[in-house]
Amino acid sequence: MPVVTSHAPGVPSFTDLATPDPVAAKVFYGALFGWEFDDRPAGPDMTYTMCLKGGNVTAGMMQLSPEMAQAGMPPVWSTYVTVDDVDATTARVEAAGGQVMRPPMDVMEAGRMSVVADSTGAAICLWQGKQSIGSEVVNEHGALSWNELLTPDPATAARFYGELLGWTTEVVDMGEGMGDYTVFHVEGGNAQGIAGAVTPGQPMPPAWLVYFIVDDCDAAAALAAEQGGTVMGAPMDIPGTGRLVPIQDPQGAMFAVMTPEPAQ
Repeated sequence: MPVVTSHAPGVPSFTDLATPDPVAAKVFYGALFGWEFDDRPAGPDMTYTMCLKGGNVTAGMMQLSPEMAQAGMPPVWSTYVTVDDVDATTARVEAAGGQVMRPPMDVMEAGRMSVVADSTGAAICLWQGKQSIGSEVVNEHGALSWNELLTPDPATAARFYGELLGWTTEVVDMGEGMGDYTVFHVEGGNAQGIAGAVTPGQPMPPAWLVYFIVDDCDAAAALAAEQGGTVMGAPMDIPGTGRLVPIQDPQGAMFAVMTPEPAQ
């Protein structure tokens, strides 16, 4: 199992789940991805759970408090992007057309973060690692593989992320009936792209969708359903990418699983 030791600035590097029922979520994701769990103290009466593969961090999990829910936060997988200086980057958000939702704060000794909304309203977290780089395992079964922005205006979002994070944009024609897909690139990131953006087929609030790799998309979808999740349609093949399907976990958080096309 390759272990990641750093993430380049501008690269999505971590994801965590805010859920009203962490105990049930552990059962669901443990069965689906084979994760182990390490509960760590995170302040008075607070626990933060690290989701592990082979003892290495792949994601996080925390309690969605009643206060968060009352403020309008649903159960959600959040996307984190690594930056060199979270304070300086956050200070540029409003000028780029976004909004600061939570100003920079220290996360104990792990790092420093903020939560911002892009110019189309989608929330994303900025992460400056200290003791934690974020995900230590990526791009394998049960690990983070892709982050996709669902927005009615990918072009406006692209300008925001270009100004804030230095992302460049490639618009790809996905073929008949599928429309355009925006692929984001950044220096030091994967040459195939570090994230994507697409206009969803139905009205919904702008949001980031997190993808996890699985060995068998269809088997994972069936297992998710057995564990109480809701599979949002049939698994579908995306030429040049792989086979994927979005899923809603039993507490309501959305994510997707994907089996990449075999390497040529």
